[in-house]
Amino acid sequence: MKKLLVLLLALTPLLAPHVQASGTSAPRRPDLVAHVESCEAILREFMADKATAIPANVLKQARAIIITNQFKAGFIFGVQGGYGVIMVRHADGGWSVPALIRAGEASLGLQIGGKSVETVYIITNDETPRSLLNGRFDIGADAKAVAGPKVAEADAWKDGTILKVPVLVYAKTSGLYAGATVKAGFVSRDDDANHLLYNTTYDLPEELYGNWVKPVPEVKFLMDYVQKITR
Repeated sequence: MKKLLVLLLALTPLLAPHVQASGTSAPRRPDLVAHVESCEAILREFMADKATAIPANVLKQARAIIITNQFKAGFIFGVQGGYGVIMVRHADGGWSVPALIRAGEASLGLQIGGKSVETVYIITNDETPRSLLNGRFDIGADAKAVAGPKVAEADAWKDGTILKVPVLVYAKTSGLYAGATVKAGFVSRDDDANHLLYNTTYDLPEELYGNWVKPVPEVKFLMDYVQKITR
């Protein structure tokens, strides 16, 4: 028993960042900035590799983009959770500020022993992202979700049929072929995190669909990159 207690105490510093990311302790603003930067890096890494890159035709159809970083912290505690951002396209073709969200219960690629899964969701209609305004959105349950076609799979999307699915899922996992129906856990709004990041009292609806919340310098790199690849 004493040995187990010593082991748990030793693991606590390693697990602390994951517990914070899942929303069980108060974040600091630098942590939230790091989450946005991490999501930008995930999207760039996807686009840099032909095996995972999202086709231009798909990106042009995007009405919203969700990027998540999820994890399973370890065998003993089994802590699952994560974070992400959501952006929606406005009527003028521009994009909203990236709003921070919580992400959890992902199963795509998660393994015992601290594995993580990075996922990009391309949402192809205006109604689906509004489901998140109710608090929580279950991907694959509240809206159909399928594995999205990649640049290397041009034949999977050339007829345009797959672009009619509400959510296209891009994850770095093997055996996930274009068109396969998937469930990818849930995302939920995190108003407290956004209040801190943007120094605002506005909540998710205003952040995504209004023009009252101005971008802070730390999020402009992600916004510029999304604007570039979705033209």
